[in-house]
Amino acid sequence: MEKKMRIMTEKPLNAETPTEYLRSWITDNDLFFKRNQGQFMEKPVKLSDWTLSIEGVVNKKISLTFEDIRRRPKVEMANTLECSGNSRSLLKQKASGNPWTIGGVGNAIWGGIWLKELLEEAVLQENARHVSFEGLDQPLGSAGIKFIRSIPLEKAMSSTLLAYEMNGQPLPLKHGYPLRAIALGWTGANCVKWLHKITVLEQPFEGFFMDKVYRIFQKGEDPKSGQVVKDINVKSIIVEPAMDEKISAGLVAIRGAAYAGEAGIQRVEVSVDNGKTWQGAKLIGPQEPHAWRHWEYLWQAKQKGDYKIMARATDTNGRQQPETASWNVLGYGNNGIQEHAITVHVG
Repeated sequence: MEKKMRIMTEKPLNAETPTEYLRSWITDNDLFFKRNQGQFMEKPVKLSDWTLSIEGVVNKKISLTFEDIRRRPKVEMANTLECSGNSRSLLKQKASGNPWTIGGVGNAIWGGIWLKELLEEAVLQENARHVSFEGLDQPLGSAGIKFIRSIPLEKAMSSTLLAYEMNGQPLPLKHGYPLRAIALGWTGANCVKWLHKITVLEQPFEGFFMDKVYRIFQKGEDPKSGQVVKDINVKSIIVEPAMDEKISAGLVAIRGAAYAGEAGIQRVEVSVDNGKTWQGAKLIGPQEPHAWRHWEYLWQAKQKGDYKIMARATDTNGRQQPETASWNVLGYGNNGIQEHAITVHVG
C-alpha cells in the first residue's frame, strides 16, 4: 500500500496520505500516514515474549502480559492523529524536516484500555508528575538515541489510551503493534509506538526527543527553551476539489475536514474570492470529542476563471485559524489559512 502514499524517506519510513484518501471520516489503516524517528519494527514481537512494565515513582511495580491487558475493560475512542510537522512544506519560509503537505493526519477508532487504570493500580507516589513511554523500536544512526517521550501526569490520567486495535483490527505493525500510547487530541510525537515500558517520573524526561526537537523555537534560540509540542492547533483542510483541478461551471462541492485536538469544531467558513467574503460551511458526519469534523460548502460557480479557495475553522474554545502560521525552525503546527488555500480553474 505504500506505493499509493507519498514517501518522503524510506529509512526510516515517512509517508503521507494522498489527499483523496482523506475524504473518508475513517482513514484506512494501510493508508494512514506513517512517521517514525527510528527503525520500524521489521516483524511483530511474539506476544508470548512481550510484557508491559510500569515503574518509577510508584509504590507497586507492574508487569502485564498482552492477555492481561486484553482482559481489562475495553475502551473505543475516535481520535484524529496529526504529525507535528504536518503541512511544513506549505510554509512560505523553509523549515527543517520532512516536507509534509496536508497528508500527515488521519482519523481512526482506537481500541484499548485507559492508562489511568494502570497508574492507579501502581499506586503513584506523591512526587509523581510525568509519565514516559519507551518502545521496542531501535534507533538509527551511530548516536543510538532511543525515542522516549514523556507527558504530564494530568494528561496521562485524564485522556490517554493504551491502544491495541485500530479501526477494529489488531494494531498494524507500522502503527505500533502490539500496543501504542494515544494521548487523545495531541500530536503523534506524544503517542509512542511498540510500547513496552512506562516510567513514572518526578520531572519531564530529559533527552534528545524531548529537549532538541518537538519544541517551538526560533533561530538562535536554545531548543529546550521553546514550548513543547503537545496539542493540535485548530485547522481546516480542503480535500475536494483537488489543487489546480479544472472544473465545469455550475454547482461545485467544496469539502474538507477540520480538527482542533482536545477542542471541538464550532464552525467552518469558506471563501472563494481570496478572503474578501466568507460563507458558512455545513458540518457533516459523525461528531466525536477528539475526532475531526467533515464539512462541505456548495458553491455556485457561474463565471469562468481561476479561483483561490480558502477555509477557516473556529473551535469550541473560540480559537480561529490564523491568516498565516507562525514560523518556527522545525516548522511545527502550520495551520495558516493562506498556506492551506487551493487554486482551481472554472472552465
